[in-house]
Amino acid sequence: MIASARASARLAVQGRIALEDGRQTVAYDELESLVAEEGDWLAGGGERFAIVADNGVGWAIADIALHRRPLPCVPLPGFFTSAQILHALDDAGIDCLLTDDPARMRALLVGWRTAGVSGRSGLAMFRRQLDASERPAMPVGTAKVTYTSGSTGAPKGVCLGADQLDALARSLAGATATLGIERHLCLLPLATLLENIAGIHAPLLAGATCLLPPAGVTGLSYAGPDAGRLLACISSSRPDSLVLVPELLRLLVTAAERGWKAPPSLRFVAVGGAPVSVDLLARAATVGLPVFEGYGLSECASVVCLNTPAARRPGSVGRPLPHARVRVAEDGQIMVSGVTMLGYLGEPPRRPGEEWATGDLGEIDADGYVYVRGRMRNVFITSLGRNVAPEWVEREIALQAGVRHVMVHGEARPYAVAIVSPTSAEVDDATLARGIAAANATLPDYAQVRRWLRAPEPFSFDNGLLTSNGRLRRGEIRTRYATLLDALYRDETDS
Repeated sequence: MIASARASARLAVQGRIALEDGRQTVAYDELESLVAEEGDWLAGGGERFAIVADNGVGWAIADIALHRRPLPCVPLPGFFTSAQILHALDDAGIDCLLTDDPARMRALLVGWRTAGVSGRSGLAMFRRQLDASERPAMPVGTAKVTYTSGSTGAPKGVCLGADQLDALARSLAGATATLGIERHLCLLPLATLLENIAGIHAPLLAGATCLLPPAGVTGLSYAGPDAGRLLACISSSRPDSLVLVPELLRLLVTAAERGWKAPPSLRFVAVGGAPVSVDLLARAATVGLPVFEGYGLSECASVVCLNTPAARRPGSVGRPLPHARVRVAEDGQIMVSGVTMLGYLGEPPRRPGEEWATGDLGEIDADGYVYVRGRMRNVFITSLGRNVAPEWVEREIALQAGVRHVMVHGEARPYAVAIVSPTSAEVDDATLARGIAAANATLPDYAQVRRWLRAPEPFSFDNGLLTSNGRLRRGEIRTRYATLLDALYRDETDS
């Protein structure tokens, strides 16, 4: 079925551009042959592959070729440190690495040998010999391994099959089919599973052009976005669709409120990766940004639910896509079946399609829209017996001027407190206090933040306070600042 669908798509898109990154352009007429040739070259390279490269046509060609075989592939972000890359390569038992930065890899990969450069993707190949004892168990049929970035413990490799990823790509292409999307701009790293599927595989099924500019053009780096470059890239690319995380959405909304004009072509902006405040969505609508919130997780191949033009309810994450089934268990946990992972790397495989307990709290309304309320393990119970999902409170505070990150705490305490990390050192405490007061006005009294402190240092991945995708490492923050948090409760006579 997939092969016939691709054949039909080829007839419909002859002459169109499939991939473009500002340096290289690939038409649909030549894509299949390039991918086939790349696959032949890769098949003799090794058994398990990693890609360490910037966004671009080469990344896409190599990824599609590995997916079609399928050969197991572990995409690694270019911003990973050398130690992180080496850990992932050993953890996944990688014997073949593809890269657009051979000089860096040559210096890093001791004991590996160079094995040529692809004439199709342009990526250099490095190889090493591994015996069976150096390869962790991997479920049969694994096409892609994506690493989670959990708030505690070491990340786990999530193993996904090609059929599972294809099912998601079909769902995404179908959900946006009525929009006639012709140009999708990839802003997130292609090593991100969401952008990998929503930015390459789904648009290609729909016959669209995948725009794949490198980070130097988009202005996105792990250190933080360059707003000027990002806005200029969107304006000049004239995309029909984008995928954003909430922080990038806030940047676009703020820019639009200050006069930036989104290109008229833009008709679908999917936002996910973390909860999005209803207020931010309302601000986006006011400035004319067509934003649609979704929900997913790596263990379910990424996107599970999505608001669409045909079915949209602000405040929800949308209805389940056709490939997924969602229910809420008695304890309030969201359960997903249909497309779920094959298993974790190095652990026993799971039954195909076996239901996955997400760890997220939620509910489903009478019309089938799903609402995510927070993580079960993050919920705290105050000494007054009230359950509070901290993400709910943090979401409202993070909307306020000057706030970049915030963590709310209150387990077994009479009220909630917060540690606030501002957007810059220039943001004064009075601004933060006004923001917390404004957020409190939208919250019930038991969830309001009664006291707060300014973070001694910005929350970041480098200092261990954020995960690689920007989520709070709550346990680490509580441990590091335990004395400061306790101090907020020392005088409770005015509580």
